[in-house]
This record gives sequence, structure tokens and C-alpha cells, in this order.
Amino acid sequence: MDLLRDVFQCTKSKSNTSHFCFVVETILQHKCESTRTKFSSLSIISLLVYFLLLASLVSPVYSSEFSTNQSFWAEEELHKLKIVTTSLQKINKPYVKTIQSPDGDIIDCVLSHQQLAFDHPLFKYHKPLMQDPPERPKGHNKMDVLSENFQLWTLSGESCPEGTIPIRRTTVEDILRASSVSGFGRKIIKHVTRDTTSNGHEHAIGYVSGEEYYGAKARINVWVPIVENEYEFSLSQMWIISGSFGEDLNTIEAGWQVSPELYGDNYPRFFTYWTSDAYQATGCYNLLCSGFVQTNNKIAIGAAISPTSSYDGGQFDITLLIWKDPKHGNWWLEFGSGILIGYWPSFLFTHLGDHANMVQFGGEIVNSMSLGSHTSTQMGSGHFAEEGFSKASYFKNMQVVDWDNNLISLPNLKVLADQPNCYDIQEGVNNVWGNYIYYGGPGRNIKCP
Repeated sequence: MDLLRDVFQCTKSKSNTSHFCFVVETILQHKCESTRTKFSSLSIISLLVYFLLLASLVSPVYSSEFSTNQSFWAEEELHKLKIVTTSLQKINKPYVKTIQSPDGDIIDCVLSHQQLAFDHPLFKYHKPLMQDPPERPKGHNKMDVLSENFQLWTLSGESCPEGTIPIRRTTVEDILRASSVSGFGRKIIKHVTRDTTSNGHEHAIGYVSGEEYYGAKARINVWVPIVENEYEFSLSQMWIISGSFGEDLNTIEAGWQVSPELYGDNYPRFFTYWTSDAYQATGCYNLLCSGFVQTNNKIAIGAAISPTSSYDGGQFDITLLIWKDPKHGNWWLEFGSGILIGYWPSFLFTHLGDHANMVQFGGEIVNSMSLGSHTSTQMGSGHFAEEGFSKASYFKNMQVVDWDNNLISLPNLKVLADQPNCYDIQEGVNNVWGNYIYYGGPGRNIKCP
């Protein structure tokens, strides 16, 4: 039995003279019986009694005002608690084993057929592809072998059994850090555009467009950029894009990110994302909604990456491949060379049900201007592209998949930096790295006030 003490926010009465914090103890009893987990929690009635007891302890001088204000406040918090509890029960599936990660994460080993993806209503009409491997692109280099043990949770030596998948457990604190419960696990972007910033999102990217694309591959070095506050993030990823930059935008995304709001820390983490309506109502990070189907039992999406690159020192990179399987039309994700992680079913998308019309590689940050000036959140290594190898972030061996399932070099690679004085980008090509980019920057500086 695990006792989780979830501290909700301190609330001050309108009298501005009395305040208190309340603690809700949620008892979650995890007991594995025939691979099922039973959850029990405090009843709403018990919580109401608890609130009344707290109210009775407040000075009678303010009791009338407090009673009115606190009754409304208690109802609001109880409603929020119900939503959070419902969300947790939906996201956290029954597990057969748990693994404690050194970074504080709990990894649940969930039976593959019980993962959240299969809650999607359209799976009633589609057979899951758990045992049917996809047709890999031609020209795929299988000599580039990277270990599956690139995440902190694997350092314990524990692993998830065959037939299960590792899932980072979502906590009450994770959800409460979000700007809203409904927005948890999602990028909130309005009026998406490509050539200007969108709601404070700034990019430095290399891209190709104008043809039909069926996937992309690249090696990305991993850093630990400084993020100024918990409402910002810094990420490096590939985007597979189709549709216009309006309400019909479809994207598939994968890479690494530092996001204090989503994860509660500053570790770089392996992540995925998808949307079929320009980040409005569909899609999510990782496995936080019905969508991506994981097939691998050794890699946890959303878990921390280790080791990482160091300035003027050792470089650690990961290889990612996303492509559309010609056999079934689903979009698969592969790590390293040969490690299949899972797939996005084609029925999730409209335009990407066929092909992509743009592929992007690079970095993205959120600039909230919380201090009235440009954020100091770093992109990539936090250094500009001109510093080059071992100092700047890179994508190398960048390729796309063509109509005949061939991996090819990038035709007509272009680069774009939304705020080049804050984060910039340079592109190049050689015989060893193929197409590559250096990108990133420190954010706020003399030329980026």
C-alpha cells in the first residue's frame, strides 16, 4: 500500500487576514490480483467533513465571511479533485510490476493490450499490430547500434516482463502543475504559423517541403538546457507535418525535451507528440491519451535520458526514425537501429493518413517573458550554431523517406530561425555526417533583450 500525500495550493481568504493550507491524503491501494490493480481513495463525503472541520478552526471574527467564501472554494476544489482523480484512473492502467527510478519516477509495467491507446473507440474496428513487424525503409543502416539502456530507470537492472510495456506513472502533482486539468499533457498553441512565433513558441529549424514525404531519420545530441521557469520548455525534435498551418494541421513529433511543468524536474526526457487539428483538441505527449501504441518493453516514453552531452567534452546522441509502413499505413517509431518502440495508427490523422508535405528538424522553446524581457531559457546546448562540434547542438545524418520507402538525403534543405539573435541555425553537408545542422542559443543576451 502506498500513501500519497498530495498538497493542494495554499488559499487565502478575501479578508486577507487568515489563511491555511489543507492537505488531502489520498490512499491508493495497489494490489496485483490476476494482473489487475484495485484503487481505493477517500470518499467525497469524507473530504467534505474534513473541510468543515478545518472551517471550524478558523477565528470566529471572520467566520461568516470565511464560511461563505470557503464553501464556494471547497466546492471548486472538490470538483477539481474529482476531475484529477478521474484523469489519473484513466491514464494509470493496472500494472503487473513497478520499478523505482533514481530520478523519482515510478515505472509501471502494464500489459500491452491494456495500454491507454486501446481505449480509442476506432480500435474497435482495427486490429492492433503487436506481432506484425513493419517493412523498414531501404537504405536503413543497421550498423549504428545504440544500447536500449539510455534511460535512468534502467540503471536499477530491473526491466519489464515480455508482454508488458514500461509507462511512467502520472501523479496528482503532475496534473496540478498544468495550466489546466484539460490541458495536461498537451501543447497549447493557438493560430499556428511557420514563419513567425506562435504564442511565445520560438524555433530554429531545418526543413524540406514541396514533395511527398513518408518519414524521416536523424541523430540528435542530447543536452540539459536551462529552462527559466516551470511554464517554459526546451526541446529538440523531428516534425512530420501535413495539412496547412491552420486548424487542419497534422503532426507526428519525437525527440528530447526539458519540461518542468510536464515532468516536475529539469532532466532531458525522450518524448513523442501528435495532433490532427493543430494542437487544439486532439493529441498529447507520450502515452497520456489514446493514440500512440507502444510495442517495446525496454524503453519508457517520457523517461529521463542518461548520459548527456557536455560542453567541449563527450557527446551523446540518439538516432530516431519515423516512417509510414507500406504494409498497413501506420507511422512507426524506431530508436537506434532496429529497436521498434511503437506506432501511430493511420486512423488518428486526416492528411497524414496519406503522406507528409513537410519535415522539420531542430529546436523549440517557449518564451513567456515572465520577467518582462526575453526568456533566458536555452535551446539545445545554450550556445550558438557557429561554435560547432562539442559546443553547439546538432542533427546529423538527416534523411527523409520517399514514396518508394527509400531513405534519401535531404533535397533542398532550408533553415529558419524565428529569433536569430536569441537562437540561430546553420546547415551543412559532408561525407560523414551527410546533411546536418547546428542550432541553438542562450536566449536573453545583449542582442536579444
